[in-house]
Amino acid sequence: MRRTDFVKFLVAAVATLFVSSAVQAQDTLHLTLDDALKVALSENITVKVADKEIKRTEYAKKGTYASLFPKIDFTGSYQRAIKKQKLFMMEQEITIGVNNTWSAGFNAALPLVNVELWKAIQITGMDVELAVEKAQGSRQDLIDQVQQAFYGVLLAQELYDVYKENYSNAVDNYNDVKGKYDTGLASKFELISAEVAMQNAEPNMYDAQNNIVLGNWRLKAVIGIDLDQNIACMGSLEDYEKTVGDVAAYENKSVENNSAIKQIEIQERMLDKTYEMKLAKYYPTLAAQIGYSWIAMAENYKFKDYKWNPYSTGTLALTIPIFSGGQRYNDLRQTKVQQEQLALQKEDAIRNLEISVMQVLNSLETSLKQYEAAKKTIEGAEAGYDIAKKRYDVGSGTLLELQDAQLGLLQARLNLNQSVYTYMTLKSSLDKILGVNQFNGNE
Repeated sequence: MRRTDFVKFLVAAVATLFVSSAVQAQDTLHLTLDDALKVALSENITVKVADKEIKRTEYAKKGTYASLFPKIDFTGSYQRAIKKQKLFMMEQEITIGVNNTWSAGFNAALPLVNVELWKAIQITGMDVELAVEKAQGSRQDLIDQVQQAFYGVLLAQELYDVYKENYSNAVDNYNDVKGKYDTGLASKFELISAEVAMQNAEPNMYDAQNNIVLGNWRLKAVIGIDLDQNIACMGSLEDYEKTVGDVAAYENKSVENNSAIKQIEIQERMLDKTYEMKLAKYYPTLAAQIGYSWIAMAENYKFKDYKWNPYSTGTLALTIPIFSGGQRYNDLRQTKVQQEQLALQKEDAIRNLEISVMQVLNSLETSLKQYEAAKKTIEGAEAGYDIAKKRYDVGSGTLLELQDAQLGLLQARLNLNQSVYTYMTLKSSLDKILGVNQFNGNE
C-alpha cells in the first residue's frame, strides 16, 4: 500500500469513528431530574388516562346540564286500519275510520320544577372535581416514582465509581507488590493477597455497572419513553447533600393535603348530594310540553290529494309521588349506610397516613444521623488510607494495613452515598404523603 493510500485510509477511519461517536452521543438523551419529571408528566400513560377521565366527566356534566333545556323532537307515524271499528245505532251498522292515517309534528318538553334533576347536576359537577383530584394524585405518585428512580440511578452510578476506584487501587497495589516481589522486597503471601484483593474487587465493579443499566430501564419505564432509548442521568448525589437537613423543618405534619384524603372528602360531599337527590324523589315535579302536528286520513295512497290538518297542544304535567312500595325509603337508608362506611374509611385512612408520617420522620432522623456519621468517617478514612499507602511504600507498613485502610475508605464512601440516597427517597415519600410534592417546571 502506498503512503498516500495509507494516509487516506487512516483519515477515513478516523472520520468514521468521529461520526459514529457523534451519532451515538446525539442519540443519548441527557436527563436532569427536572427533565425526567417534565417527560414523565407529558408521556406517562397513567397521567394521560387521568387527563382523559377529566374530559369524560366534563362531557358528562355538559350532558346533564342539557336536561335543563327544552327537548325538541320530530315525530312521524303511519297507521293502517286492519279492521275498522263499527258503531250500531237503531239497528244500523256504521263503520268508523279510514284505512290510512298519517301524522307528523314537533314536540317540545321542558322541566319546570325537578329538584332531583337539579341535585343530579350538582353531583356531576363534583364528578369533575373528583376526576381532577385523582389526576393530581396520579401526578404526585408519578413525581415520587420518578424521583426515587432517578435517585436510584445516581446511587448506582456513585457505587460504580466507588467500586471502580477501589478496583483501580487494588490493581495499583497488586502492581506495586508484584514489583517489590520481583525485586525480593515482598513475600509470596503478600503477592497472593494483593492478587486476591484485586480479583475480589472486579466482580463488584461489574455488578454496579449492571445496576446502572437496570436503574436506567426502571427510570425509562416510569417516565414513559422507549426502553431502547439511551439515557444519561446528569448530576450526582453530592448535589443533593445540601437538601439533607433538619427533620424538624416538617412542622406541618397534617395529612389534610393528601390526595387520597381529598378524594374521600369529595366523595363525602357527593354522597350528601346523593342523599338530597334521593330525598327529592318525594317532591312533586312540574313539566311543560308543547306540540304542533299535522294529520291526514285517506282510503288510498294518492298523497297529492291528501288534506293535512294542523293542530297544536300545550300541556302542564304535575306529578306528585304517593306510593312506591318503600323503594324511596330504602334508597335513603342505603345512602345513609354508604355515608357511614365512607366516614369509617376516612378515619382509617387518616390514621394509617399519620402512622406512615411518623415512621418516615423517624427513618429520616436515623438517615440524617447516618449521613453526619458517614461524613465524619470519610474524612478519617481518606487520611488513614493515605497514611497506610505511604507507610507501605516506604516499607514501614504491611499490606494487610493497606488493605484494611482501603476497605474502610470503600465502606465510608458507600455509607455516605447510601445515607444521602436513603434521605432523599424518604423525603420524596414523605412529601407525597403530606401532599406537597408539586412540580412547578414548565411543561
